[in-house]
Amino acid sequence: MSNIPKKLKYSKTHEWVRKDDDVLTIGVTDHAQTMLGDLVYVELPELELDIEAGQECAVIESVKAAADIYCPVSGEVIEINEALLENPQLVNEDPYGKGWLFRMRAFENENSELLTPDQYSKLVASEAH
Repeated sequence: MSNIPKKLKYSKTHEWVRKDDDVLTIGVTDHAQTMLGDLVYVELPELELDIEAGQECAVIESVKAAADIYCPVSGEVIEINEALLENPQLVNEDPYGKGWLFRMRAFENENSELLTPDQYSKLVASEAH
């Protein structure tokens, strides 16, 4: 079973969101990085870019495949994880810690449809069948 921390919210496209005051940290779930395998390249969004929820915002590539990352919330990119540019494997090693992708400030009226950990667990389980 995938590691699904209880303190995070999740998207149906396997991104996670952690809220710290008004800053949201975005990454890909343990399930997603496991399915992709060893990452070899990460393309992150530009700073100060405004992104709508559901919009493609980053790309991660493994030896097996490339995957688009969809922004789980609408907001402005305020920081990217530059360590990933040199070492994309951080996503494999620590997807909920050092392997975060970017941080953003959500738009005021943001009302995203994020999943609870339990809802995400059910989604992952249903995909496994």
